[in-house]
Amino acid sequence: MADLYRKNLESERRQLWATCRLKGLKRDTSERLRIAEIDRLLAEHEAKKQQPPVERGEG
Repeated sequence: MADLYRKNLESERRQLWATCRLKGLKRDTSERLRIAEIDRLLAEHEAKKQQPPVERGEG
């Protein structure tokens, strides 16, 4: 199954990064801050995905 949340974040990150490179934007711009936020969200999402499933006892 496709992970659409991750794909959307990565797509937005690539687009922002291309804009920053094209315009030569510095680190403290809103675009660069959003890239950092997207990196954090991707890391959190990946960490959630790699957690082992919780086993439930029947009862």
